[in-house]
Amino acid sequence: MEQLTLQPVSRVEGSVKLPGSKSISNRTLLLAALACGRTTVFDLLVSDDTARMLESLKKLGVDIQQTGDDNCIIEGCLGNFPNKGSAEDPVDLFLGNAGTAFRPLTAALAVSGGHYYLHGVPRMHERPIGDLVDALRQIGCNIEFEGNAGFPPLLISPASIDVSKPIQIRGDVSSQFLTAMLMALPLTGQQAVIEVVGELISKPYIEITLNLMKKYGVEVKRDDWKRFTIPAGSQYSASKLIGIEGDASSASYFLAAGAICGQVKVKGVGLGSIQGDIKFADEIKKMAAKVEYDYHSVAATKPNTRLKAIDLDCNHIPDAAMTLAVMALFAEGTTTLRNIASWRVKETDRIAAMATELRKLGAVVEEGIDYIKITPPAKLTPNAVIDTYDDHRMAMCFSLVCLGEKGVPVTINDPGCVAKTFPDYFKVFESIYQR
Repeated sequence: MEQLTLQPVSRVEGSVKLPGSKSISNRTLLLAALACGRTTVFDLLVSDDTARMLESLKKLGVDIQQTGDDNCIIEGCLGNFPNKGSAEDPVDLFLGNAGTAFRPLTAALAVSGGHYYLHGVPRMHERPIGDLVDALRQIGCNIEFEGNAGFPPLLISPASIDVSKPIQIRGDVSSQFLTAMLMALPLTGQQAVIEVVGELISKPYIEITLNLMKKYGVEVKRDDWKRFTIPAGSQYSASKLIGIEGDASSASYFLAAGAICGQVKVKGVGLGSIQGDIKFADEIKKMAAKVEYDYHSVAATKPNTRLKAIDLDCNHIPDAAMTLAVMALFAEGTTTLRNIASWRVKETDRIAAMATELRKLGAVVEEGIDYIKITPPAKLTPNAVIDTYDDHRMAMCFSLVCLGEKGVPVTINDPGCVAKTFPDYFKVFESIYQR
């Protein structure tokens, strides 16, 4: 297995230009494909997850011209994918471990007519999708589980769609299920109503979806977070030119580094961001970090005192909350992160994985169904070997262990897993070192 050992770094300083947001990139690619007309996309995230979406859209017959590593021109097909496969030979779509590609494509293909086989890496086949399939079956979609019930792989076949009745979908497992339904239903051309059962988690990701749908000409009526109405006659129209803002989740690692031992500015996200994870900056202010915003950037600076522990409901920043868990090692007191049940069904069981790896560094950790409590040791255990579970965020979070007065040497197993969203992460991270 490839390993990367990070030596202690006493101070960080500098600025970082962020890669594009994964959430915005994959939504934008699919919406452009579902629209009428041509969309030019720039500053697209270049990563494994976006590569899987691009590959799949091309297999479906969408005309995509890549004019650079992070730029492309997409000719929309109004959801009428040219390649529909057949019962004997369905279109084979391999989606890796890209939930932001797998879930929305499932819904779009289920209402578009055609024969499709969707699958991924073994971990994707452990990530639940039953609640999305249940919602799609309510409107007549023809979807079969090809392995374990409730999980990929999926076989999708043509169906007669009826959206005359409200569609019920659970909101407490993954917001990607609701995102998938919202993005697909305008393809029916009819009014459709979605009712959320239970608490809707990760609401900021739904806000991203609604914001981007509006850019493509479809405005969803939202009644609180319980009922969503797609108007009759809705149709996606090309957004002539669309830029992808920097990834706010990726910003968290560099803002955390500045808060731990220096000053770091991230460019590409700021007060104008549509991503919920930008609120991470507000939460580290509660830990005593100094934070400054402008419209397109955020900077974080180490406080004059030690960082302080926090007790936080993390529903609004589920991905960036992982960074807070590692920051807890540098804070005074016990940090509690709540309402993070969605961690259990991500690239790995992130609550269990985070607890296991934090303990290697000497932390006292309590984990529950939807929370984690972290009490840091007086001194971190040096030379810990951190397993990353093929999870990009585990690798990036634990890079912070080498920083500041408490920083120790740390070895990251399988550092290449960051290619999912930030292939150059460790190179960029090293660029802010002040040895």
